[in-house]
Amino acid sequence: MIDSLGDAERSGVYRAPRTGDVLDAARRHGLRVARIALRHGAGKPELLRAFCAALEFPDWFGENWDALEDCLTDLSWLAAPGHLILIEGSASLAQEDSGVLCSVLADAAEFWRRQGRPFYAVVVDGPSNLPQLQYAIGA
Repeated sequence: MIDSLGDAERSGVYRAPRTGDVLDAARRHGLRVARIALRHGAGKPELLRAFCAALEFPDWFGENWDALEDCLTDLSWLAAPGHLILIEGSASLAQEDSGVLCSVLADAAEFWRRQGRPFYAVVVDGPSNLPQLQYAIGA
């Protein structure tokens, strides 16, 4: 079982083979869960719209990478002790988009870690260069 999702010091971007344990742990720690489900063939515009909808971004969201990072490092409109973003279907993203997304998510996780609030982005069946969630935080 994943026990440390409430630990801000372990905030980051991870991969996981399935969602059940991750969702259970996030709920136990009171994290706000945002699920991003990408369809096959989804590209950057669909990805950004999915983030906008799942995290209820404000009207000023500019639908680009910089605006995504700005929103992810604000989230003032969502009252929560921490956040878990669960991304499913990322295999359909172009490698470049996947790399930029992981970088933006890592920057946001580092921002929230410094604020002392948990922020986890978990990519279901994500790229092998991401640490596996259960090993990364001691399942």
